[in-house]
Amino acid sequence: MVSNPCSILVIIMISKLYFPSLFFFFSVIFSEAQNRNSASSSNSVENEYLFPGTGFFIKNRKPYDKIEAKVWFKEAYDLEKEQKESKSLKLYEKFSKRRSDVEVSIDGRTYQIGPESLFRAAKIRESKGDWSKSFEHLRLIAEAYTSYNFEVVAESLMRVAERLAQEKLPRKWGVIPRFRSGIQDRSRLNEIAGLARGPRFAPRALMALAEISIKDEKNEEAVDALDRLVNLYPENYLGEKAYFLLAMIYKNKVAGPSYDQGATLKALNFFEDYLILYAEAPLQSPHENGADYQKRLDETKERKANAEKGRKEMREVLAASKVELGAYVEKFGKYYLTRWRELGNGPSIHFYNEAITTAPESTAAREAEQKIANLRAADE
Repeated sequence: MVSNPCSILVIIMISKLYFPSLFFFFSVIFSEAQNRNSASSSNSVENEYLFPGTGFFIKNRKPYDKIEAKVWFKEAYDLEKEQKESKSLKLYEKFSKRRSDVEVSIDGRTYQIGPESLFRAAKIRESKGDWSKSFEHLRLIAEAYTSYNFEVVAESLMRVAERLAQEKLPRKWGVIPRFRSGIQDRSRLNEIAGLARGPRFAPRALMALAEISIKDEKNEEAVDALDRLVNLYPENYLGEKAYFLLAMIYKNKVAGPSYDQGATLKALNFFEDYLILYAEAPLQSPHENGADYQKRLDETKERKANAEKGRKEMREVLAASKVELGAYVEKFGKYYLTRWRELGNGPSIHFYNEAITTAPESTAAREAEQKIANLRAADE
């Protein structure tokens, strides 16, 4: 019996399509299951999605069982008291996967299990030198448990972020070196500025972000952070330093009198604003101790002297630029100025006068005065 060629072709095609179709079918099932799980979770607690969840194919982000959470926390608490930090850390970090709002009373104190476990895990990680993991736990507390003691969390966030950015990173397990990432350092401080609810921590985070950005030669990021500081927290004592740093950033962009003077003008404006706004150093903040305040006064005095010097330098550069413009107009103005015969030496004298007005005591001003005298003598 001879088989129909068409029938054979159909059988072959079915066999080739069977397995891909089966794979697609199961993919749809898993996707639908995960979507249903996501929908039900979002209806319960929105902050659950700040946690990665547990499970392999389908992530479970529902809060931990109350009894189970209490057992884990009590066991971890006892292990920590016995100085068995590694074992207690393993239990505390279970709460970095799923949230828990359960409270438990131990030794006469009441603890909110979720954030307290994360805070204790962060402290252990910091003591072990794993500062980046410590920062992640603290950030999760600030985002997911808004009723927890934010002052303590924010202070720890700043401390860990500053250590990550400034101190030598401890070796992992005492052997493997850890390497600093400027991008991650700036990202952490930017997150703190966003998480902070008030003028105590956000200005400090923005200042640290600006200083690290300057160190990493990321001037645009530094300017953005400093602008946010002076505009959002104008009464904060760090505004004084922010104005000075903005002036210095633009001063360092100045290429000389022969180039565009946009940076020169901005630097000059910031130096002048600084000297006007902060003729007296800002008063002591409630969050500063006596030693920190005295240190800031000494630094402010030094910054003020540098600001006066910087203002003088910017005026001299601007005056020299005006002299160069005047000389150019004097030499080539007749080729592009309309009514140049009627105007005569007026345009070039105008630039020379601007140079004298901008920096009367500068060398450029003396040169401008000589050029004006020469032009007027020639006109006579």
